Amino acid sequence: MTPYDTVAIVDWSGGNDTGVRPRKDAIWLGLTRDGNDTAPQYIRNRIEAEALLANLIETETAANRRLFIGLDFPFAYPEGFARALAGTDDPFAVWSWLDRYIEDSPKTNNRFDVAGLVNRTLGDSIGPFWGNGRPNHDVPGLPRTKRTYHNPFPDRRAVEKQAEGSFTCWQLSGAGAVGGQVLTGLPILHRLCQRFPDLVATWPFEPLDKPVALVEIWPGLINRIVKEAEARGGIRDAHQVRLLARAVARLHPDALAAMLDVNAPVEGWIMGLGHEETLMAAADETLRPPPLRDDCFALPAGVDWTPVDDALAMLQDRLHPVVATQTLPLTDALGRILAADVTAKRANPPHANTAVDGYGFAHASLTEGDQTLPLTPGRAAAGKAFEGTVPPGHAIRILTGAALPQGVDTVILQEDVTASETAIGFRPGVKPGANTRKAGEDVLAGDTILPKGRKLTPADLALLSATGNTDLAVHAPLRVAILSTGDELVEPGASAAPGQIFDANRPMLLGLTERFGFTPVDLGRVPDDRETLRTALDRGAAQADVILTSGGASSGDEDHVSALLNETGAMSQWRIAVKPGRPLALGLWNGTPVFGLPGNPVAALVCTLVFARPAMGLLSGQGWHRPQGFSLPAAFSKSKKPGRREYLRARVTDGQAEIFKSEGSGRISGLSWADGLVELPDQAITISPGDPVTYIPFASFFH
Repeated sequence: MTPYDTVAIVDWSGGNDTGVRPRKDAIWLGLTRDGNDTAPQYIRNRIEAEALLANLIETETAANRRLFIGLDFPFAYPEGFARALAGTDDPFAVWSWLDRYIEDSPKTNNRFDVAGLVNRTLGDSIGPFWGNGRPNHDVPGLPRTKRTYHNPFPDRRAVEKQAEGSFTCWQLSGAGAVGGQVLTGLPILHRLCQRFPDLVATWPFEPLDKPVALVEIWPGLINRIVKEAEARGGIRDAHQVRLLARAVARLHPDALAAMLDVNAPVEGWIMGLGHEETLMAAADETLRPPPLRDDCFALPAGVDWTPVDDALAMLQDRLHPVVATQTLPLTDALGRILAADVTAKRANPPHANTAVDGYGFAHASLTEGDQTLPLTPGRAAAGKAFEGTVPPGHAIRILTGAALPQGVDTVILQEDVTASETAIGFRPGVKPGANTRKAGEDVLAGDTILPKGRKLTPADLALLSATGNTDLAVHAPLRVAILSTGDELVEPGASAAPGQIFDANRPMLLGLTERFGFTPVDLGRVPDDRETLRTALDRGAAQADVILTSGGASSGDEDHVSALLNETGAMSQWRIAVKPGRPLALGLWNGTPVFGLPGNPVAALVCTLVFARPAMGLLSGQGWHRPQGFSLPAAFSKSKKPGRREYLRARVTDGQAEIFKSEGSGRISGLSWADGLVELPDQAITISPGDPVTYIPFASFFH
């Protein structure tokens, strides 16, 4: 991927402080570090943005990470302007000039006055700037509209003439105005370069031979992908920076080099122009992992019967996620599988606070014996912090969840005090820090709170929300296609001819898939006809990430699943030493993994739980799934021969493992009767009532 370890994309704004609540048309930062996206960061004003960028440069370079900072405003003006204003074509001279004259604060700046000054400085013409955005204040030399406007310079840079939807940098107010962003943004870039001269290089004016690159780049280059994300909800600016940071971070070094290799004029360039499709492909939220190898199911030479543990080990070693990674808001992520570790954006609790209603004070100010403390006017409540300082020897009314005011480290329960309007009294014995919670005592900012592969629970959503996480990188749901094969099968409720049976496997496998948390895709049933089966497999490969078939997986004349997979050259028959169960047919169809299960419902269930479930866990991004078993006393007797691992339908009765009355594989009623499986080892064993056996509840397979 890109040679930059960290990619930051900034959507700039020339306006005033936008307040606490995240909103559009503000400053937003998207960050991808070491391939992991972080939630877009809302920044209220340029003062905070400059401090954040300076801190980012310091922290990333201190960690020996190369940093790419992309900003969405022009780094230079159309040709001729720099020479007219600063006497040189060097764009950095304009940066320096603007840094001397632009005055900026969260609530106001003088960009309109500076634009008027430029117009007056460059001669008698009314231009190049226009668009006075101050309703009740005329700026000498700066027209409100273009009606009386004359521009001695080109209206757009050469690059903007090629960039669809771009705007002129001379316009300071009204729809599409970007002039204010340039006037307020360039001084900050100048100060960053002056502060970090050995760390920062600016493209395309300098070779990128330093650890930090400042680059002009435009989110409009990936507009189609941004629109798709915006249609799902959220703030457009936040989607832009997140997706563009991801795109640049995912670029192959050769692709990035091609975007940077431009013969740029003195007026600069927009990185990525002409490479939109490459950027959009890298930003695509449905980006999929590499496909499985054609030989992923091949058995080693000479292998015949395969022990269960060996079969599981081969599946675990050879499979990887096949589903796409996408970003979802926290509110839509329940039940989804995390595609990356999640860290706390904020400590929990974020500040020291009180666990009770009562009165707060500094413990060090207490004296011997009974205490009487005067009350400081006011109170501290959850969400309404006390902004002053509580003097030593004083107390303040404080309510549960309130941040501890300055001067408070201990809280006493209101039930333990005698209170008047001006003072409280209480007996000695209160311990330092009583009834308080420390900041971050649960989780510290930066802690990894949930690992990738975690299936998100309601409790996880509470933790994520409390620690400031909003957008999450998750895997798309694994789509599992279910197909029944065989002339003998008919739909439940249909008329069954002699020799025909109702299809029991498909409803069972569709239900299992849903209980696993995957998305079932019903391919129906097909007769023993090779071309009909081929069409069904084609449909499954197009609609799903994995296909489960039942029946036709052995090597007889009518075992068409095995025959078709053999045609692809990516099929293997695993003769697993397991009972119940026949050989598993494993292969790829148009790149989609296929598990050919036995047609017998009991064997199909056991093979799905024991082999397909953990394999699908890997394919889904959840990781390898090991069901939790328990040692219980047996409520049965059995003598088992060596050679195969056996799974018996079982349930727990009075704390003992009871098995179904018959081991016959055709006894479907035993599946409904059971609530789990008893697992017997590969070797010979004799079991008497009371002997310990391993019991695996069905629920253990569904986590």
